[in-house]
Amino acid sequence: MSGHRRNKLRSGFTTGAAAAAATKAALVCILENRLPAKVQIEALSGEPLIIAVHRCRHEGSAGAVCSVIKDAGDDPDVTHRAEIGARVVLLDELPAAGKAADVRISGGKGVGRVTKPGLEVPPGQPAINPGPRTMITRSVTEMLEQHRVTRPVHIEVFVPQGEKLARNTLNARLGIIGGLSILGTTGIVKPMSHEAYIATIRAAVAVAKASGSQEVVFTTGRRSERFSQAIFTGLPEEAFIQIGDYFASSMQMAAASGIPFVTLAVFFAKALKMAQQFPHTHAAKSVLSLQRLADWAVKITGNRSLARQIRRANTARHAFEQLAAQHPEIIADVGRRMQAAATRFAGPAVSVAGVIFDYEGKVAYRSPNRSHPTERKRP
Repeated sequence: MSGHRRNKLRSGFTTGAAAAAATKAALVCILENRLPAKVQIEALSGEPLIIAVHRCRHEGSAGAVCSVIKDAGDDPDVTHRAEIGARVVLLDELPAAGKAADVRISGGKGVGRVTKPGLEVPPGQPAINPGPRTMITRSVTEMLEQHRVTRPVHIEVFVPQGEKLARNTLNARLGIIGGLSILGTTGIVKPMSHEAYIATIRAAVAVAKASGSQEVVFTTGRRSERFSQAIFTGLPEEAFIQIGDYFASSMQMAAASGIPFVTLAVFFAKALKMAQQFPHTHAAKSVLSLQRLADWAVKITGNRSLARQIRRANTARHAFEQLAAQHPEIIADVGRRMQAAATRFAGPAVSVAGVIFDYEGKVAYRSPNRSHPTERKRP
């Protein structure tokens, strides 16, 4: 029994979910004149999250400050147990005509500010990603509608120890200055321990094989899987497997299971790491070298000015945005190198195809060596 308990890993919630919960607690304080012990918000995946409130106080009749303690579950990171707060004010303004909810989100103490391109948030803005902004806005809209309030709302997200904690992240290198990023694509942190994740991939490959699949699509997360499912509509659900950062291990598992065909369907940043033959593609496990990409670009185009531009890029995404329209041949080269690396890890028994998505989910590269009967034809 004790062994079973050790293997059952506990999920947590993201900094984005924490900010949304703190925002809702502050609105409860303002609109219901009470200090809540906990609040319920909805994750972007649709799951309800009940989050305990750490601190809460009024600031005048139309303002409140509340915070929660971020819980990463059994996948602790630098933000685990960090205090995430929101200062919320109902503004004394008339609502904009035709606007359902005027929600203004800013970053306060301990929230980083973006200074370089290539991230989900443009330079000059607080590092509060789109997912968290959506969760915060939904929480505000829910409370305003429930209480029939139409006044605009300003939310200042803050992290008291954010600047200190950010020193243990890659934020400064990415151009996020002064604090942490408020992140989260769903709101829920799924445990990602090595043993548990490897076991999950192995089980998924076994299920795909047992269901009769001769082809699997390896993605690195929910978004790339969703985009892949929109392309390969004829494949069963079991054929889509999220491998996270475990590139080499997953290819070896496919080979060991006897699955003859694997499609890697990923975003450019992961493709670039795979192309460089990193067996594990997490930022903490591999160094993303734009220098290597620049070297490949020179070999293909002979354009040294372009290579310098790539070296100066802030992120792989930034480099991709510079290359996608004018130099698709470089994106294709990365795709071919990704396939070659996958074949190296899997061995000759597995045929590998590749898809690289742009950051809107459109196909930027697709290997030409095999037609997919399961792929939806694009107009």
